[in-house]
Amino acid sequence: MTQIPLQRTILDLCGGKQGSWSKPYALAGDPANPPYTRIVVDPLAFLGSDARLFPSLTSATPRKPSEFQDVRDLPPIHGILAAPVCTVFSGSGARWPRSDDEIREALALVDACVRLAYVLKPVWWAMENPVGKLNKWLGDPVMSFQPNDYGDPYTKRTLLWGNFNAAGLEAAKNPVPATEGSKLWRGYGGKSERTKQARSITPPGFAQAFCDTNP
Repeated sequence: MTQIPLQRTILDLCGGKQGSWSKPYALAGDPANPPYTRIVVDPLAFLGSDARLFPSLTSATPRKPSEFQDVRDLPPIHGILAAPVCTVFSGSGARWPRSDDEIREALALVDACVRLAYVLKPVWWAMENPVGKLNKWLGDPVMSFQPNDYGDPYTKRTLLWGNFNAAGLEAAKNPVPATEGSKLWRGYGGKSERTKQARSITPPGFAQAFCDTNP
């Protein structure tokens, strides 16, 4: 059974190995008495975790419905950060045809993130994805940003959906020159899992600004 800490909890969905978007929350405040704890739900961070099944872990064998954990048994979730895999939706791959199965699989992860936000009713929640096709299913985003808007000197326009302090996040922008160009192409344009993971890391400047404006 997944152990959920009884603290002000940040749920980081599809956060990768490090949970880079939620990392500032993990580092906030006094280390002896941290104001936040976080749960990173991603198979790279915790074997067996999958946002589509959360709070249950994955299983190689069939289970009875009673064996799946109940989302209503979770303690209060303060905030949700979601970064579902963007390969299928990304504008950089728009020239490649996608099968219905590929779109369905990708949307299943997006739908799981939105479902958890709906059911858990956190104080705030946000979902990010690079500019691409996802707005065909989610509608217009709340806002967009470039990493260099928050001090990271490269570009990768990213869209944000959800219910969060967008005005504060917009006001926190302090652009720097994008001296490293586009992360989508310069040194990160390969198809390997390593380069996909490198492209997907949340810019640290943005992550810190989000934490500062959405406590």
